Amino acid sequence: MKFARTLIASVAAGLLATSAFAMTAPEHKAAKDQISAAYKADKQKCDALSANAKDICVKEAKGKEDVAKAELEAQYKPSAKATQKVAEARADAAYSVAKEKCDDLKGNEKDVCEKDAKAAHVKGKQDAKVAAVQAKPADNAAEKGAAVAEARKDANAEKNDANYKAAKERCDALSGDAKSKCVDDMKRMYGKS
Repeated sequence: MKFARTLIASVAAGLLATSAFAMTAPEHKAAKDQISAAYKADKQKCDALSANAKDICVKEAKGKEDVAKAELEAQYKPSAKATQKVAEARADAAYSVAKEKCDDLKGNEKDVCEKDAKAAHVKGKQDAKVAAVQAKPADNAAEKGAAVAEARKDANAEKNDANYKAAKERCDALSGDAKSKCVDDMKRMYGKS
């Protein structure tokens, strides 16, 4: 009985919180306009820069806009999917900026930078997927636990693969026996054959 009262109180509090933060259509439009204006102002600041610094600045401005839009949509129409889109927008924005920063590098150093950026991107996207599965309602605890475990397993495999590629790229800076040993160590570390 105590559990039922706690559950009812929690659901009621959640409904009140949701309705208290509900956004009207005019508020949503005003917020979208504000995001667009902020993006234009941020992008205009980039005009004073040149070369890759300007490119990085533009990517940062675009990423900031994309994250703000995703957050706005999550606030306007809250859902697990909207929350996942916010996390994915953050991962995409960070990846875009990180990858652009790699353009200042050359050779293997650039390759390693790009693989590290990709590994961080994969981690962000996979973590968002796992969080979405955790937030999704299920018929029973066992079903939900199995779904979360499967999502984590898939996410860990994806992250492991991306981390392996980044680590292997570092080995390419070496040569001869040192490179062979490095690659073998990375294969063992990441369970690759």
